[in-house]
Amino acid sequence: MAGIVMAVSLVIVAAVSAYSFIDARAVTASAQASERAAVSALPQTLGPSGLPLPRFVSLKSAKVRVRRGPSTQYRVAWVYRAKGLPVEIVAEFEQWRRIRDADGEEGWIKRSLLSGWRTALVAPWSRGKGFYLHEAPDAGSAAVAVVKGGVIGEVTKCTGEWCKLKIGDFQGWIEQPVLWGVYPNERYPAKSVN
Repeated sequence: MAGIVMAVSLVIVAAVSAYSFIDARAVTASAQASERAAVSALPQTLGPSGLPLPRFVSLKSAKVRVRRGPSTQYRVAWVYRAKGLPVEIVAEFEQWRRIRDADGEEGWIKRSLLSGWRTALVAPWSRGKGFYLHEAPDAGSAAVAVVKGGVIGEVTKCTGEWCKLKIGDFQGWIEQPVLWGVYPNERYPAKSVN
């Protein structure tokens, strides 16, 4: 079992380092609905778009320029080169979104470069450390794979304590507190309230 988990870990690390597992996604009505459903049950304010602030989204493109202010008149502060990277929207101005990344850095990105597709970083504060993906949302369940801190995975479900991630061809459950890209106690997808 240990040999299989180690082999799977190496495959995941190789696949993730190139970010090759993240598919291109177009922003559609369903992605916007996903973005609305992704918000936590915690008290939030609504931004000018009618969507809650703050909220997590991901980068739609493999190259995204972050600006110092909400316009192309502001200089580029840095460039992300990681499609699917989770970011947190903390403010809105017209077609611009002020985002915060896992390192706490903030800047402005045009809305069209963001997607409601939910992703998360596995323990970005512990890069290189291994974390188990489990078969079920239980620490006693079998390990499916070991993933390194800093790996990006697609969030498919969160219970408030565990999240199910898809990383390449692997899927498994990981404890929610080791993820950046979901809120503490967040349930995803959120149940709609009529």
